Amino acid sequence: MKPWQNHPLIYEINTWVWLHELSGRYRKQVTLGTVPDEEWDEIASYRFDAVWLMGVWERSPAGLAISMKNEGLLTDFRRALPDFGPDDNVGSPYCVRRYVVDGQLGGPEGLARARKQLAARGLKLMLDFVPNHVAPDHPWATEHPEYFIQGNAEDLAQKPADFVRAGDKVLACGRDPYFPPWQDVLQLNAFNAGLRQAVIETVTSVANQCDGMRCDMAMLLINDIFERTWGARAGARPRMEYWPEVIAGVKKRHPNVLFMAEAYWDLEWELQQEGFDYCYDKRLYDRLEHDSAESVRLHLCAALPYQKKLVRFIENHDEPRAAATFDPAKARTAAVTVSTLPGAKLLHEGQFEGRRVRPPVFLRRRPDERSDSELQKFYKTLLKSLQERDFKEGEWRLCERTGWPDNQSFQNVVAWCWRKDDARHLVVVNLSDKQSQAEVRLPWDDVRGRSWTLTDSFTGQVYERDGTQMRDIGLYVDLGPWGYHLLKF
Repeated sequence: MKPWQNHPLIYEINTWVWLHELSGRYRKQVTLGTVPDEEWDEIASYRFDAVWLMGVWERSPAGLAISMKNEGLLTDFRRALPDFGPDDNVGSPYCVRRYVVDGQLGGPEGLARARKQLAARGLKLMLDFVPNHVAPDHPWATEHPEYFIQGNAEDLAQKPADFVRAGDKVLACGRDPYFPPWQDVLQLNAFNAGLRQAVIETVTSVANQCDGMRCDMAMLLINDIFERTWGARAGARPRMEYWPEVIAGVKKRHPNVLFMAEAYWDLEWELQQEGFDYCYDKRLYDRLEHDSAESVRLHLCAALPYQKKLVRFIENHDEPRAAATFDPAKARTAAVTVSTLPGAKLLHEGQFEGRRVRPPVFLRRRPDERSDSELQKFYKTLLKSLQERDFKEGEWRLCERTGWPDNQSFQNVVAWCWRKDDARHLVVVNLSDKQSQAEVRLPWDDVRGRSWTLTDSFTGQVYERDGTQMRDIGLYVDLGPWGYHLLKF
């Protein structure tokens, strides 16, 4: 396995929905092993570095049956898919029965062929790993009940929503400490030494089939959090943290496999220190949605080694669709922002077409929606620009911006630049709904004494500017609400 690119572009696909739609389009069953070449070519045309096939593992019949009795889930299903029928629920991809590719998706052979097709086009493959819990019919539930948080008959009687009977044992349902338990999964005990060894073997088997994995709710396995969540039920706290032990165990066999953490609660730095190559930057997403430009700028003042290991996004299968969250102009500016920052970039199938409905991950299909051709052109332009050497291999710098005593709108503007030898770009965004002006100062001393041609990648407009002024005073910009420049030098 070759090492990963710097700042990789990762494309998430809801595997079951995607294959269902391909089957309808080609009027035959399409699995991972039979995806037509032109579909792989279309994905490769965007020049991603990796494809994350979300939800390939064998889903649980027991978990599916539980979900069909959950009125809250059924309401969500019907909200997303008004003509929902029982056959549309194929079960949760995060209620894993076995880490074997589901036969309905093409099985292990189909995945191996898909990986080969991606590799032939220069793309790596990412898959899921769910560390916190497994399905109630996972083999471990009967073969290794010691791997789970235990309960007893009294727990089952007093808290029937929190515990279930598995054979002659009572086991806890999986949970996040801030929400009610998930009744379709069983809680693994991260403090159990036998479980940790079994997880290393399981994740190694996953790593045999891909180039990287996204680890679901990774922060739940940090010793402090797990101990606060489960207390004495977890038993003695291990000396070593869960993730350093697991990641080191897997990387002995697969040193270049990538670990990406779904992370919340401002625990990204801690998880990076525990071995993760990348962690979700949910804080940036929240700032872009709700906060000021200044809050985004301050977020980008963090140390660069930390930022380089963050995953930037404006939608994924857990978040609402960007087109439904942001108005069209803001959505484009947010996309320019996250895509041109250091770190990994996560893009979601349907994002480019402007889809507004986020189907629950249980569903095999989604409603038809009209594609936004102008948005597709926007993303084609953006992703083409990201292939430039400075974005791939260069140095990133946050730029100073200033204003005037009678005009403080510069605080709505955030700017940064990239450089690799002679390849240079400046990105300027107005993160507000107001016309804003600023002087953006470049950090490069060698621009002085020369005239520079700046070309906007989106509009094609060309600007001739003096380097000394851009370095010492600043480049004057005047941007409309949610305006942006992507300027090539």
